[in-house]
Amino acid sequence: MLERKQLKDRTKVTFVLPAEAPPGPVSVVGDFNDWQPGIHTLEPRKDGMRAVTVALPGKSVLSFRYLAAGDRWFDEDHADGHDGTNSRLHT
Repeated sequence: MLERKQLKDRTKVTFVLPAEAPPGPVSVVGDFNDWQPGIHTLEPRKDGMRAVTVALPGKSVLSFRYLAAGDRWFDEDHADGHDGTNSRLHT
């Protein structure tokens, strides 16, 4: 799930997943962090979910995916689109 907050020149996007599905650590990787795992790792929230918030440039189209333990890549079902292998996000 994606939560968004529009700011003047950027968008804060919160990437949200269930706390235990998939199990183990999960990072969101994409154009905004040079596809480097571990920079944006989802952390537990009080509501039983886990999330990470990233400030992204406004009026952009970015590609991203999730990377779970065991080198398991997966997409965001609620993304703005998909380009074949990646989820797409419009800020």
